[in-house]
Amino acid sequence: MRYFRFISRFTERTFPRTCLVVLVMICAVNPRAVPAPTQEEQVIAIISKMKAAYARVEGYRTDVEVEEYREGRLSETRRFVYTFKKPDHLRIDMESPHPGLVLVYPDEEGKVSVKPGGIGHFFKLRLAPDNPLLTRRTGQRIDQTDLGLLIRNIEHSLTDRRFGEIGISGHNDRVILEVLAADHFLPGVRTRYRFHIDKKDWLPMEVDELTADGELKRKVKFRDLQIMTGIPDNLFRLDGENTGDGEPAR
Repeated sequence: MRYFRFISRFTERTFPRTCLVVLVMICAVNPRAVPAPTQEEQVIAIISKMKAAYARVEGYRTDVEVEEYREGRLSETRRFVYTFKKPDHLRIDMESPHPGLVLVYPDEEGKVSVKPGGIGHFFKLRLAPDNPLLTRRTGQRIDQTDLGLLIRNIEHSLTDRRFGEIGISGHNDRVILEVLAADHFLPGVRTRYRFHIDKKDWLPMEVDELTADGELKRKVKFRDLQIMTGIPDNLFRLDGENTGDGEPAR
């Protein structure tokens, strides 16, 4: 009888601790015991990181390369330096195909100031942002080009304006999100987007646009992105160019 009472007391004391040790061992050797984040959770986390990263930005400068495709073939390449200061000041210094062309927005009347390059640099134009001379066949206006708007459009493409599933893949320096969504600028058009997000600063580094059938339409690449502080307002006026370029953010 004493033997059975001893066994009973021993079991009561050791059994809970034994179960705990076994559970810990199972979790240690079986990572699946901790569920991986769902795709929706991954997407929400990426969007949150992009929005938080951009909220810390006062201004930036980046080299931009835009490749336009027709029937899947490269038809035009544009390269320019893009400078932006919150809330809406932007400057484009064109490198090709029109070297020397400068566009700044907005002026005191909300228009785009344009200075041609070459022998026409003495002339200055003032155009509305929706002027056909400034609007690409993609429907995007010059005042719809900053990274903040792009991040908002990416969020819509991955949530309320998407069609079908989201593809998520990654490389050493980036995460890539692919989705069929409503076009950012053309009403009634569906575009397949591939968003390349830099995993270091969590800002977009490339956007690929394809037709719904997968035919490439455009690539926009952001290179040498520099987060800047103290960019002078005079930089965004054609009569005040030599005022310094601000300082990289620390």
